Amino acid sequence: MRRIAIFISGEGSNALKMLDEYSSSQTIDVALVYSSKHNLKVQNACKEKGVEFHFLSWNLKTQEDILGLCIKKDISWIVLAGFLKLIPESFIDSFPNKIVNIHPALLPKFGGKGMYGMHVHEAVIAAKSSESGVSIHFVNGAYDEGQIIAQFKVGLEPNETPETLSLKIRTLEHLYFSETVVQLVQGNL
Repeated sequence: MRRIAIFISGEGSNALKMLDEYSSSQTIDVALVYSSKHNLKVQNACKEKGVEFHFLSWNLKTQEDILGLCIKKDISWIVLAGFLKLIPESFIDSFPNKIVNIHPALLPKFGGKGMYGMHVHEAVIAAKSSESGVSIHFVNGAYDEGQIIAQFKVGLEPNETPETLSLKIRTLEHLYFSETVVQLVQGNL
């Protein structure tokens, strides 16, 4: 059984899906959820599932504390599920090729600092792209520059809006992210 930590900054819909899916898993145990923003919905889900939850601002002290907690809890993988903070080298050195992120667009074109949420969907539409999607990638210490593990695509309609594209992307995330994490953890990717 591999113990994972999930880091979030937003709504936490992928974290909630993983908490539900992995609660009966023979492969993955969600041992820790860390949020850089208050999230009562995810906090309550963690309490219900018996998963440790931490909400702290992301600063040097917090980074050291969370890294220490991950090591103490024997975490094998860290999953960034809508986590908007830059991961420091101390994490990357402690978990080499064991930190995975999901990005709501096709990398490398629509990545980097500031490319999240509606900002990235607006950029995709402004570029008149015919498709978008999600990119699941390893974390390497720079925003969205780690090795791509998998991408899943969706077409754009002529009248696409950031809001409609966001819904399409969320659907892709929920279809593929948790299963891709399972495949990674099992060594199948």
